[in-house]
Amino acid sequence: MSTKDYLEKDYYAVLGVPKTATAEEIKKAYRKLARQYHPDTNKGDATKETKFKEISEAYDVLSDSKRRKEYDEARTLFGSGVGGQRPGGGGGGFPFDFGDLFGGTAQPGSGGGAGDRLGDLFGGLFNRGGSTRTSTTSRPRRGQDVESEVTLTFTEAAEGTTVSLRLTSSAACGACTGTGARAGTTPRVCPTCEGTGAASRNLGNFAFSEPCRDCKGRGLIVDDPCPVCEGSGRAKSTRTIQARIPAGVADGQRVKLKGKGGPGENGGPAGDLYILAHVKPHAVFGRSGDNLTITVPVTFTEAALGAEIKVPTLKGMPVTLRIPAGTPNSRTFRVRGRGVTRKDGTKGDLLATVEVVVPNTLDDKSRELLTEFSTANAGEDPRAELIQRARSE
Repeated sequence: MSTKDYLEKDYYAVLGVPKTATAEEIKKAYRKLARQYHPDTNKGDATKETKFKEISEAYDVLSDSKRRKEYDEARTLFGSGVGGQRPGGGGGGFPFDFGDLFGGTAQPGSGGGAGDRLGDLFGGLFNRGGSTRTSTTSRPRRGQDVESEVTLTFTEAAEGTTVSLRLTSSAACGACTGTGARAGTTPRVCPTCEGTGAASRNLGNFAFSEPCRDCKGRGLIVDDPCPVCEGSGRAKSTRTIQARIPAGVADGQRVKLKGKGGPGENGGPAGDLYILAHVKPHAVFGRSGDNLTITVPVTFTEAALGAEIKVPTLKGMPVTLRIPAGTPNSRTFRVRGRGVTRKDGTKGDLLATVEVVVPNTLDDKSRELLTEFSTANAGEDPRAELIQRARSE
């Protein structure tokens, strides 16, 4: 039976007995369940056959005092030490992948993540019959993620742009080249862990590997610390990079640039850069998803008689928009391909909403013509239907 099975399966729950059950109580519970789910009495029932196998597996472990002790120790150790939950029970399980924990081989570029920290801590767990030391100092470490902010114009956000960013992140100390020792001196191999960075504790049947307390997992002891990094081997590094902001970024959106974060250690990959974008509003255009919006003023006669009008576009020549006769106020027209650039290179549309402009003053001629128009349409009341609907409610 693998240790993974020990942690994932609750054998006490399978047999329906408490953890404090005696050997006789376990035996009695097994016999009762075995009679109920035995394949001979449930021929053709695959579900009950599977249940019988689970019951037999649980009894094989709990009926053997040595194996039961190992099982209890494993679940007690991890049930209170990792995530505060019992594995395989009702607590929801471990917050990490068992493959990462028991795989035994680090994935390239995974340094610095949660899986690697667990690998450092539990690298020698259940390592019976062999060495319990694991080397941690030579493992590649992923660089730290870095966050920054940038303010863009409306056009830059819509079309994409390249910006200069000054970033500060952790890197190898320049004064000691990452050794942590004062210039002219060298650190010595930790005598406790013999340079592996890990120390082993024996807990009965388990070999528990943890970072060495004397060298804090580095495998080296610094007798004369570097005055710049105080012996840590790491220091703040400031650099300026050119970052490409993709087209279509919205206000408040976080842009991830892979590999643009802090440098890795021991050949590990760099971290990622996360940029929070702030977009300034435009004086003319608005935005709705991948579409640009604009309000276009038209005269009463253009709306009533129809017209061809010029509509501005973002970073382009104006387009001609045909307004049909009888166009109502606030009607929206769609101009294809004049919106925001998408990730695939295509563009959204320009949504032009017309707004009928009422003149503030009229000359005598205009007033006379409008009076004639009003007289000719005196029989039409555009509010009649509205009043009728209001009364019917």
